[in-house]
Amino acid sequence: MKATYQQYILNFKQASGTSRGILRQKETWYLVVHDEGKWGIGECGLLRGLSIDDRSDYESKLQWLVANIQDNPETLYEALTEFPSIQFGLEMALKSLHASDPFTLFPSKFTDGTAGMSINGLIWMGDKDFMKAQIVDRIENGFGCIKMKIGAIDFQKELELLKFIRKEFSANEIELRVDANGAFQPNESLEKLKQLSQFQLHSIEQPIAVNQWEEMAALCENTPLAIALDEELIGIFSKENKTALLDAIQPQYIILKPSFIGGFKGTDEWINLANVRNMGWWVTSALESNIGLNAISQYTFLKNSKLPQGLGTGSLYTNNIPSPLEIINGSIQWNPNKTWNLEALNEITCL
Repeated sequence: MKATYQQYILNFKQASGTSRGILRQKETWYLVVHDEGKWGIGECGLLRGLSIDDRSDYESKLQWLVANIQDNPETLYEALTEFPSIQFGLEMALKSLHASDPFTLFPSKFTDGTAGMSINGLIWMGDKDFMKAQIVDRIENGFGCIKMKIGAIDFQKELELLKFIRKEFSANEIELRVDANGAFQPNESLEKLKQLSQFQLHSIEQPIAVNQWEEMAALCENTPLAIALDEELIGIFSKENKTALLDAIQPQYIILKPSFIGGFKGTDEWINLANVRNMGWWVTSALESNIGLNAISQYTFLKNSKLPQGLGTGSLYTNNIPSPLEIINGSIQWNPNKTWNLEALNEITCL
């Protein structure tokens, strides 16, 4: 078996606002493996400033993996513990290599094109008019669940946007999620949650910054609306520490980004821990290209979650890899009449 890797820069169609600033590009790395005439591809998706493996030795770790690709996969995975996005790329590439075709990692009704998955429509941060225009667009395109990033503009203006939605659509018609990305201060957060709760929200993601377990636990105990942990899970590697976090904070939900938490194996472990504690969960992408999004979508479909997932990021880029993935009426689907653009992929990875 041999392996290569290649960096690829994804360009956003329009600058996308988060509580940490404006995103215009997204860095990713493709891992390609070859063995006995077959090939497989994985994506190591990195978000600068957020991924725990945003480190100066990231590329050297990829070089190490390529040089040692013939070692036992489990040994390689364990050696990459502090690089969860590379763990995910390795898992994905090996699944791809051993699949019937490199893009059907988890065969199902999803990959047959006979079933899709409900996803949330994402509203990026910006001024009030920009966010309102996005809300109208998502609703017109059939999304039954909308996720709005908050914490960057004036809180009262964000409340007005939620009021605008609820004036037109009840909680039975449109499910609303908000994501604060840790923007609230602990001493103000409960009051803000009370104001948000008047709009019958499904949940709020990461209301306060990470590593404040006591404050987050108090919020989860007293909150008028469900809290979902997101960034809080990043950098929690061992099962013992995962257990400690969930038992200490006791959130209503956890949000799972495979690129941040060790791929399929890491996600499985979090799901199992959440299930035995009756905590809800859903899976979301971390702005991967269609290569990673495809793998995450196929994996998630087999989990049979009834909640809308966070998998609507494939249309963000001007230079994504054309794929059979489509979003129709708020659902991500696989169109069997479309194929992957291998010519475009070959230009990047030298397949």
